[in-house]
Amino acid sequence: MPRPTGNPKLRAARLAAGYSSQQDLIDALAARGVDVGRRQVGRWESAKPPLPFPAVRLALVELLGRPLDQLGFDVPPGGERDPRTGGSALAPPSRGPVRTPNAPQPASAADDYRAGTRAHRRLYWSVAPATLHPAVAAHAALGEQLLPATAGRTRHILAVALAESWLLAGRIENFDLREPARAADTWVHALQAAGEADDALLGAAILGHMAFIPGWAGRRADAEERMIAARTYARRGPASPLFLAWLDAVEAECLTRCGDVRTALNLCAHADETLAAGGEHASPEWMDWFSPVRLAAFKGNTQLAAGHLPQARTTLLGVLDELPVDADKQRTVILGDLGAVEAASGQPEAAAAYAVQALGLLEKHWYATGLERVRDVRRALIPWQHQEYVRDLDDRLYGWGAVVSTLAH
Repeated sequence: MPRPTGNPKLRAARLAAGYSSQQDLIDALAARGVDVGRRQVGRWESAKPPLPFPAVRLALVELLGRPLDQLGFDVPPGGERDPRTGGSALAPPSRGPVRTPNAPQPASAADDYRAGTRAHRRLYWSVAPATLHPAVAAHAALGEQLLPATAGRTRHILAVALAESWLLAGRIENFDLREPARAADTWVHALQAAGEADDALLGAAILGHMAFIPGWAGRRADAEERMIAARTYARRGPASPLFLAWLDAVEAECLTRCGDVRTALNLCAHADETLAAGGEHASPEWMDWFSPVRLAAFKGNTQLAAGHLPQARTTLLGVLDELPVDADKQRTVILGDLGAVEAASGQPEAAAAYAVQALGLLEKHWYATGLERVRDVRRALIPWQHQEYVRDLDDRLYGWGAVVSTLAH
C-alpha cells in the first residue's frame, strides 16, 4: 500500500487543536497578527512542507501545542530558539531515549510489532493499568522510531498498529488513571499515526475518544466539533453498524454530561435502531471496547441523569446480567450507577450495598472511572451518613489500601 500523500502530522495536530479546516487555522493565525493564505497552509500540509518563517513557526507551535518536528517540519540544525525567552520552545522535546537512525526494516518487522499491539489489547482487560501502561507507552515509542525505517505495505501495517497502541495508551490514561490532559496529548500521536496509515476508521475512533475529554468537562461545543470530525472520518471508513452505534453512544454520554439528556436519549434510541437494521460492513478487530450490552450501559446512565429511575434500574440490571466475565471494569461502573439509582429513589441502604460491591471489584481491577461512580453514590448518601451501612461503606472507601487513590482522584 503506498504511503499517503501530504503531511498527516500537521493535519492531525490541527484537528486535535479544534481547527477542523485550513481556514479555521488561518483565522486563528490572523488573530495573532500572522497573515497567511490558503495556498500557504496547503503547502504546509503537502508531502514536502516548506519551513515557515520564524514568527509563523512560533504561532503554529503555540496554537497547536506541539514542537515543529511533531508538525511534520524539518527542524533546523540545533533546534530553534524562542525569540521571547531565548529558550528552546521550538525545538523537539526530549521524549525518552536519544533517537538514533534505524536500518531499513524487513517486512517481518511490521507483523512482529503488530503482534505486540494485539497482545496489549487483550491484556488490557486483565492487567492492572499501572502495570500495563508503561509497556504500552514503550511499545508505542518503539513504533515511532521504527516507522521512518519502513516503506510501502510494511509502513502501512506498522502505522496502523502504532495508532492502535497510542489509542490504547490514551484509553488507559483517560479512563483507568483519569489523566485527561495526558490522554489528549497521547491521542494526537494516535491521530498522526492513523494519518500515516490513511486509516479513516481508526482516525474516527481516535476522534471519538477525544470527544470524551471536553464532553466530561461540560464543554459541549468542543465535544460536538470532535464528534463532527469523527463522523466525517467514519463515512470514509466504511463503518459498521456497531461502530456507528458507538459514535451515537459517545455523543450521548457527552451530551448527558453537558445537561442535554433529551438529545442524549434520542441518540441512544438511534443507536438501537442502527444495530437492529444491521449492515454489510464488519467492525474492525481492534474495536473490542463496545457491544450491544455496553450500549445499554450508556443508555442506563442517561436514563439515570434524566430522572427516569425505574427505566434506568431495569436497563442497568439487564446490563449487569449480560456483561461478560472479563468485564469487571465496566461492572464497577454499572454497580455505581445502580447505587445512584437507589439513592435517588430513597433506598440508601441498597445504594450503599451496590457501592460496596463496586469497591470489592476495584480492589482487584482498578478503574478510576468506576471509582468516580462510587464517589457519586457516597455524595448522594450524605443525608444518611450517620447510618451504620454508610459508615461501613466509608470504612471500605477510606481503608488504608484505597484512601490514597481515592483522595488523589
